[in-house]
Amino acid sequence: MPARPILIPLLFGIVCATALSALAQDLGTLQPKPLPPLDHPKDPKLAAKELFARKLKPTAGPANSIGSYAKGCLAGGEAMPITGDTWQVMRLSRNRNWGHPDMIALLKRLSVKAHKDAGWPGILVGDIGQPRGGPALSGHASHQLGIDADVWLTPMPDHLLSREEREEMSATMIVRDDRLDIDPKAWTPNHWMVLRDAAQEPAVQRIFVNAAIKKALCRDARGERSWLSKIRPWYGHDYHFHIRLRCPIGDKECKGQPDQGGGDGCSASDLAYWFKDSIIHPEPPKEPSKPAHAVTLAQMPAECRKVLNAPNAKQ
Repeated sequence: MPARPILIPLLFGIVCATALSALAQDLGTLQPKPLPPLDHPKDPKLAAKELFARKLKPTAGPANSIGSYAKGCLAGGEAMPITGDTWQVMRLSRNRNWGHPDMIALLKRLSVKAHKDAGWPGILVGDIGQPRGGPALSGHASHQLGIDADVWLTPMPDHLLSREEREEMSATMIVRDDRLDIDPKAWTPNHWMVLRDAAQEPAVQRIFVNAAIKKALCRDARGERSWLSKIRPWYGHDYHFHIRLRCPIGDKECKGQPDQGGGDGCSASDLAYWFKDSIIHPEPPKEPSKPAHAVTLAQMPAECRKVLNAPNAKQ
């Protein structure tokens, strides 16, 4: 989801799915119900998301991110433990705390840095991905390779959250009501320190935030500022930030993005697009948009079929 406006039409569908999920602050459930068996699981027209959502365990063997962020899968996924000294995972009912081992290790490191540098008790981890990656039934259109993760812009409370709190607690709204800047009652210097710690990780390629948060970072960040180039404005992302890694070394079938160029993204021209009234308050479409056709397994990389049909890892 690169932040250059020229690419917006190509990715508008991805944007809508991500932004709507973020705005809705979707709650979890204390009593998740298993998905019913599929009547025709080999139907070539069946949406791939129906298949991947029913895989509750990862595959055995080495980790491998396959395909692209919005059309891919993950072999050898690893679960983010739901509780650590400096992190807690939210919305457990979604079973989306799975990722590439590189991402799991990074989140653990970031939680320690956030505690040390910003004084946060720890981080709250949102969606990473499904056990075998792939498209999900709801929410994100990306997060399919195990190398994308959401971290709430709310510091971890200083107590062990109950299951109910993890499913029903809402993240803090950081952006002002007029969408032109951050809410000074919610934004603190600690926020930019946590974002800096994440961006300074060498494996991180991009971090997506609301444009108002990018503006605040450009204004407030102190010291060495080259890390700001990785932090890009994108729709939504006013409750959480989205970390995206480069393709892991050795994962030859992973199709990532080029590194972001163009400086730190803090110039007036870089930010102007995102604060136009037509972007902040878009006019509703004159005609209802047609629902996008869901991706089928045949439209995904061939290796994803093998990932889908592989036996569960022994745990």
